[in-house]
Amino acid sequence: MESKIETNELLDRLPPHLKQYIKPQNYGQYTPVNQAVWRYVMRKNVGYLAKVAHESYLEGLKKTGISINEIPSMYGMNRILKEIGWAAVAVDGFIPPNAFMEFQAYKVLVIASDIRQLENIEYTPAPDIIHEGAGHAPIIASPDYAEYLRRFGEVGAKAISSAHDIDMYEAVRELSILKESPLPASPKGGGANSAKRKHLSKIEAAEERVEELQNKKVKPSEISLIRNLHWWTVEYGMVGTVENPKIYGAGLLSSIGESVWCMKDEVKKIPYSIDAAYQDFDITKPQPQLYVTPDFAYLQEVLEEFANTMAVRKGGWRGLKKLIKSKQLGTIEISTGLQISGHFSRIIKNEDNEVVYFETEGKTALSHREKEVIGHGVSRHKNGFRSPLGKLKGINLAIENMGPRDLQAYNFYDGKPIAFEFESGITVEGLNVTGIRNLRGELMLIQFTDCTVKYKDEVLFSPEMGDFDMAVGKEIVSAFAGAADYHSFNLVTHTSSSETIRPQLSEKEIELNELYKEVRKIRNSEEIDATKLQNIFKVAKENHPTDWLLPLEIYELVAQTKTDFSEEVLKHLLNLREQRPKVSHLIKGGLELLEANKKEIIK
Repeated sequence: MESKIETNELLDRLPPHLKQYIKPQNYGQYTPVNQAVWRYVMRKNVGYLAKVAHESYLEGLKKTGISINEIPSMYGMNRILKEIGWAAVAVDGFIPPNAFMEFQAYKVLVIASDIRQLENIEYTPAPDIIHEGAGHAPIIASPDYAEYLRRFGEVGAKAISSAHDIDMYEAVRELSILKESPLPASPKGGGANSAKRKHLSKIEAAEERVEELQNKKVKPSEISLIRNLHWWTVEYGMVGTVENPKIYGAGLLSSIGESVWCMKDEVKKIPYSIDAAYQDFDITKPQPQLYVTPDFAYLQEVLEEFANTMAVRKGGWRGLKKLIKSKQLGTIEISTGLQISGHFSRIIKNEDNEVVYFETEGKTALSHREKEVIGHGVSRHKNGFRSPLGKLKGINLAIENMGPRDLQAYNFYDGKPIAFEFESGITVEGLNVTGIRNLRGELMLIQFTDCTVKYKDEVLFSPEMGDFDMAVGKEIVSAFAGAADYHSFNLVTHTSSSETIRPQLSEKEIELNELYKEVRKIRNSEEIDATKLQNIFKVAKENHPTDWLLPLEIYELVAQTKTDFSEEVLKHLLNLREQRPKVSHLIKGGLELLEANKKEIIK
């Protein structure tokens, strides 16, 4: 099977700052054990989810090319997803929330291409291909839900984060990687216990770090609130009524443990509303409550209700303050449509809490309608940007509303010196060079030379600082994360503090994988080679006595024959159920699945 990703127009449209997260799937890295894990989870899920999942799930599996028997390749998924207007890319575990959302806005599914270890077959805190491929992908076959996902990405990508969010993201990413990474293989000559203790100690320290950050009392940012909404809908959502809910969230669809647990009465079912934005979650534990939406259209209503609370729609001093506190690249848009993108560092307000002055530090770019204003990129504004806002003192007409004659009446002549004062008391004095207007004909930027800007006794700008470009606008109408025009900045700079740990197989594990591989070959052949299966089982029983999934796969192939060999395998599985209580229910589930399939065949 091919490991490359077939490109299409959706992937071609992705900006470089998103493409930096895309990794090759490397299909050849999936071991025979990985394939068996996928197959077990999918066979269990499809059998069970047919009764409890939203009706679009099973249909979506077919539409998106998700196979029950083998891990899907990105190549195949993209070829089929293209038909419903979506695409998929592989990434390395968690990526920053804003980037994740932006991928969705481009109608691209982000799929963590690694797969959970056999020990974590029921649930893993790390994103993996079972969660993404078997959870997210099928549901987007529902047009209403797919549009919600796209729109959510569009809104979520604009959400402003905080420094605490960045710390939390890195901590959760590290914990998920450590929890999913295999315990160190036993080295020859001893030392295995020491290596395991170190690994478990790292997990414990990572858990403490996550818990410490979770317990830290900070005001929730926009990204943390919208991440909650994402969790309680896209990841752990239910649809229908509180009395009879169906599953649609990918976290539930991809977990054979939680998909059963969530239907129990112990899990509180709550009608979905904007209140879900203020309900935190713990990624490492089953959820004690879940939200039920009446239908996918209602998800859009709540999303719009939440969007109305965001700085991207409200603007004002609160929006600018969020950007300053975030210490991240952000954008404000003022009433003329001029967009200023940079790292905001200062705000001056009047007694009515209106922004009368702002500053950025470092590289800044000016845009209009998400396109950089020619000549006003980071090369011109490499040392930041600053500007007063508001109305001029004693003049009812705002500058942006002045026509050519109005400007002349107030001495705004190109190439002429001018001095004026804002209502805030900020004064500007310099040589008026030129102005730039928007499509409505409103003045949105004025360039001055030999200019001095003062506020009370403070000099905000002096001639030695170069030309002064003054933004024209009464107020800030929008504030959001990221750049207005992503071309303005070099955003291909992401380096994560943690990388997914690739398992190094021991000789014993290599042998076990070879046994799984042989069973897989026999299953895919035209007739069952019982003698070969007996030899495989003998080696497995002697060298890998605690492995339960391989004997289950062998039993699946011989269960209907009722021979001494099939009885021997069954007896071994029943003994494992007694010896390994932690996986007893998994063995039982596999046997029940075989029994159910047998009844279907008899019918």
